[in-house]
Amino acid sequence: MKALQIGTVVKSLAGRDKERHSVVVALENEYVFIADGKMRKLETPKRKNKKHIWPTGHLIQMDGATNKSIGRILRQFDEASSAAHNS
Repeated sequence: MKALQIGTVVKSLAGRDKERHSVVVALENEYVFIADGKMRKLETPKRKNKKHIWPTGHLIQMDGATNKSIGRILRQFDEASSAAHNS
């Protein structure tokens, strides 16, 4: 598994958010806290087991990030993922 750090874009492998992209906003032992800017805001990130996510290898700058900017970036990942899945 690729190294996780704050700002890493991850894909959820399990749960209600399966197949959706999020960004790591905090790390805590075997858990990460993720936000997508829409359902899970920066103010209330989701606690997720590291086993249930897959790092994409992309890193976004979190300095000054807003829910809107994160949502805009992650939308591109979701669209690319669904386009690749449909072809």
